[in-house]
Amino acid sequence: MKITKVLLAEDDNNLGMLLKNYLSAKSYDTTLLVNGIQALEEFAKKQYELCILDIMMPEMDGLTLAKEIRNINPSVPIIFLTAKSQKEDVLEGFRTGADDYITKPFSMEELLYRIKAILKRTAGSAVQKKESMYTIGNYIFDPLKQLLTLESESVKLTTKESELLELLCRHRNEILERNYALKSIWIDDNYFNARSMDVYITRLRKYLKKDPSVKILNVHGRGYKLLC
Repeated sequence: MKITKVLLAEDDNNLGMLLKNYLSAKSYDTTLLVNGIQALEEFAKKQYELCILDIMMPEMDGLTLAKEIRNINPSVPIIFLTAKSQKEDVLEGFRTGADDYITKPFSMEELLYRIKAILKRTAGSAVQKKESMYTIGNYIFDPLKQLLTLESESVKLTTKESELLELLCRHRNEILERNYALKSIWIDDNYFNARSMDVYITRLRKYLKKDPSVKILNVHGRGYKLLC
């Protein structure tokens, strides 16, 4: 069985060791770093399948770290650890491409559930996308490589951008129900995930704006519609 390599960045040593030991006991190969600078250096050296980042850390905070990680690997799943008072940070985290967040204090079982859900979703979507290619107006979208190409210019999409664009492509010229998209990609249709999806829709519109024949419409009370 393949062992999942997890990068854990948490400056609270007690919590960090507790998480590391728990995840290791659940067969996740977990590396603990106590600040953002060390975590970034470690991520650049090795291949990791998942990152768990505390938002508040010394030297480099979790939001900045996530952006740097995204520059190295746009598709690696990221979970934020956050305090209840950091709601705006959570929204900013989704803008950097985070896949999920969990609020302190939390149960180890809840964290494990979220990890399994994200890894199952990303692995499953990779299988489904293996031979898929979409034409979106003048764009070519390769969901396996997570590339959106217009003529000679290509944009590397994050995992969530790619998954959301693929859902839109599968439902092109039809309504993509908002709750269906949330549960398919974010697992949970809560407020923060809904706000996160709005951010990703805005990003996709920006990527597709060079072809005026391509539009992502809001359908009030329902969801979105890709017209092309």
